[in-house]
Amino acid sequence: MKKWSCLLAVLVVASIVQAHEFWLQPAKFRFALGETIKLDFMVGESFMGEFWDLKKHKAEKIQLHRLSGSRDLANEVKSTQGNNLDLNADQEGTYLFSLQSNAAYIELEGEKFNDYLKEDGLDYILDERTRAGNLNKKSTEFYTRFAKLLVQTGNKTDDTYKKKLGLRYEIIPDQNPYALKVGDHLQCRVLFDGKPAAHALVKVWNKVNTTTFLQNIYTENDGTMRFPLSASGPWMVSSVRMIHSEKEGAEYHSLWASLVFGI
Repeated sequence: MKKWSCLLAVLVVASIVQAHEFWLQPAKFRFALGETIKLDFMVGESFMGEFWDLKKHKAEKIQLHRLSGSRDLANEVKSTQGNNLDLNADQEGTYLFSLQSNAAYIELEGEKFNDYLKEDGLDYILDERTRAGNLNKKSTEFYTRFAKLLVQTGNKTDDTYKKKLGLRYEIIPDQNPYALKVGDHLQCRVLFDGKPAAHALVKVWNKVNTTTFLQNIYTENDGTMRFPLSASGPWMVSSVRMIHSEKEGAEYHSLWASLVFGI
């Protein structure tokens, strides 16, 4: 049975304490050959937020993937407020950027943690806390970001978009967004440890001028979800997975995946 939410687009407002998205924000999504691609590392919601603080957090791995191969960009990241990475668009084609953060630590009071679980579709953790009588228990959590960004240089698209990067939590589009147009549908696959993440809540964000709209969609048994590209502008597909921490120091570990592209 399909577990789709209502596909009504709703205006997104600022949310609860920890339920923040993380994404790579380019100055634009299509570039001419020879232009400079500039990226900001952002945290917030609705394509609004603040610059990721690289004095407090760490990008453990950041790479550029193209048809010609992959390149490590870790030594090129700047710990500034925005303008964290710039790169010359010296090859035509589809570029895939990926970032994995370190495991940061957070504590939340029980009620705030429960609200966070509800908002991000982490019902299995909430049910577990309910059964154990731990709804008022403070949470201790590591969280890791897995962010991907697709941009296009020139008009010649390629298959870089579907490269499986082996991130612990990963969103992979089944079509190249830069070969699509408004009115088309895009299907994405959500993978946890390389396997389909069934019945995972996925948030789809689209910014139209100054307004951001949100759709909540659950993945099917095979980890796929599909949505209409209803407008031009920036798009983000995001999801959160929570597991029990595999290392000491926290009870839980949340994995935050995002995929950003433009139409």
